[in-house]
Amino acid sequence: MAATERVPVLMTPEEKTRIVNKARRAGMKTSQFMRIAAEQYQPSEDEEALAAMIEQMNRLTDSASKAIDRALDFVERSNRRIEAMEQAAGRR
Repeated sequence: MAATERVPVLMTPEEKTRIVNKARRAGMKTSQFMRIAAEQYQPSEDEEALAAMIEQMNRLTDSASKAIDRALDFVERSNRRIEAMEQAAGRR
């Protein structure tokens, strides 16, 4: 299948030189070399562990945020009840 999509990649001139030279040594076009290199990338165990920790942190942050919202709602309702009781006591 012919490549039909572009992915602009910014890099330093030195990085480009290294990649172009590696592609030439491998007997490939630079684009082919970069596609193969990208497809062969495998995240390390550290990266996978970090991704799992970030996912867990996001879940816990969402859970904590919801708990804070419930607590604030409870305090607001309590304050309204206290205010109503104080007003009722003042009318007597």
